[in-house]
Amino acid sequence: MLAEAVREAKTGLAGGGVPIGGALFGPDGSLWGSGHNRRVQDGDPTAHGETAAVRAAGRRRSYRGTTMATTLSPCWYCSGLIRQFGIARVVIGEARSFVGGHDWLAEHGVEVVLLDDPGCVAMMTDFIATHPEVWTEDIGAG
Repeated sequence: MLAEAVREAKTGLAGGGVPIGGALFGPDGSLWGSGHNRRVQDGDPTAHGETAAVRAAGRRRSYRGTTMATTLSPCWYCSGLIRQFGIARVVIGEARSFVGGHDWLAEHGVEVVLLDDPGCVAMMTDFIATHPEVWTEDIGAG
C-alpha cells in the first residue's frame, strides 16, 4: 500500500511540489484513489496528499474498513479527515520529519502502522534541506 503513496509523492516532487503522497484502499485492499500534495502547484493550502486521495476515491456510502497509506505522518487537517470519514487504518511511511496527529488517531481507535521507511525519510529530508521555505509554509510554521 505504501508503494502507491510513494509513487504519488515522487510525482508531486517531479512537478515542483512537496513530496507527500496518499492512497486510500477499500476494505478488500483495492485502490480507491490516490493523490499527492499539490499545495505549490495549485496554490491551494488544502491540497494535501491524503485529501487528494479521498477526493480521487469519490463519494462513497461508507469508508468503514478502509486504509489510508501516506508517506508522512498526517497533519492535524488530514488526521481530522481520517476521523471524519471513519477510515479504520493508517499506514505511515515516516514520522521523523514531521509528527502529525497519528498518536491522536490511535487514541481514538484508528489502527496506526508506522513503518519508518528509509526511502520516505530520505525523500522528505532531502526536500526539507533544499526547500526549507516551502516546507515551513506547508506545515504552517511560516
